[in-house]
Amino acid sequence: MTPRLAAICVAAAAFAVPVAASAQSFGGCLSGLRSAALAKGVSASTFDGATRGLQPDMAVIEAMDNQPEFKTPIWDYLATLTDEEKVAEGQAMLRRHAATLAEAERRFGVDRHTIVAVWGVESDYGKSGGKMPLVQALATGACFASRRQGFFRDELVSTLRIIERGDLEAGDLKGSWAGAFGHTQFIPSTYLRLAVDGDGDGRRDLVNSIPDALHSTANFMAKAGWHAGESWGYEVDVPESYAGPSGRTARHPVSFWEGKGVRRVGGGALGGSGPAGLLMPAGRNGPAFLVFKNYDCAYSYNGADSYALAISVLSDRLKGRPGIRAAWPTDDPPLSRAQRRELQRKLAARGYDVGEPDGRVGQKTRDAIKEIERSVGMRPTGRPGGKVLEALR
Repeated sequence: MTPRLAAICVAAAAFAVPVAASAQSFGGCLSGLRSAALAKGVSASTFDGATRGLQPDMAVIEAMDNQPEFKTPIWDYLATLTDEEKVAEGQAMLRRHAATLAEAERRFGVDRHTIVAVWGVESDYGKSGGKMPLVQALATGACFASRRQGFFRDELVSTLRIIERGDLEAGDLKGSWAGAFGHTQFIPSTYLRLAVDGDGDGRRDLVNSIPDALHSTANFMAKAGWHAGESWGYEVDVPESYAGPSGRTARHPVSFWEGKGVRRVGGGALGGSGPAGLLMPAGRNGPAFLVFKNYDCAYSYNGADSYALAISVLSDRLKGRPGIRAAWPTDDPPLSRAQRRELQRKLAARGYDVGEPDGRVGQKTRDAIKEIERSVGMRPTGRPGGKVLEALR
């Protein structure tokens, strides 16, 4: 997901729209949303055409409460987003779209590896952009969400404005429960503010135009304060006795961290311009990082350290640098996408219906894992980890 969670966090209740309490009152809620949309310049014909026959999709509410950036252990989250497969695919994209990326670098000052890393994390290089119709998803959230209703209302109106302007066809506007769409998953309000034309055709099409999507992502990072030529950060070793500040926003000069005994993993002096924060996303016993301003730009795209680290680590790996070296604090190692597919194939061979073995772990796979865990005396969690894979081998 996207330049969306930061917007979610700051979205205000922009309109005085009555919120529906049940599916039976969805029509009444839509009437209130219609008035609000018309007040923001959306025509009656656009609103009516986009909402005719619309029914709520309550899967939106369930998805809102199960965001992987906040529910999944960080080692599992990163394992599928920075694995060898993701790196190889990203390097192929760097070669395939070299001219487009070179122009985006020149135009916005954001390096191509970071742009492609966002693309890879957000939509798996365009293969997983989401299938929920935006008008339906956002109207459902505006009427039934217990929180963030102002966000959903604002994004619904922004979606209708995109349709009104003819930038994209309504049928192209499919994405996530939060309204993120296209190759690099902009929410509609972010699209209106920051999407740019990257292929010179006079349109801003993040769904069908890879140049538009990549240039728009570079523009997002530039507007977020990206410092050209500087690093997001790097992995460090922290003394066992360390008991000082930590966190992305607890910033101090590099000399401060040197004085605390923090050292770069693999040797070498600490570097970087400006103040840095000491990030320990899994606690004192996991990997640690010094992070700078450019890390904040990745963070602003989706408002989670797991997400920002995925972008940052993948961008480094696309440059040929190593991944995270320190071990995560778990005795059950995470699985790459290839290993998850192997897990699903082995479950299917035992008669479990897990659907297509595509590495995406849905409820069927989790239920099957729980049964295997029970059979070998493990606590049934449904988590796709190394132990359950080993039990199946």
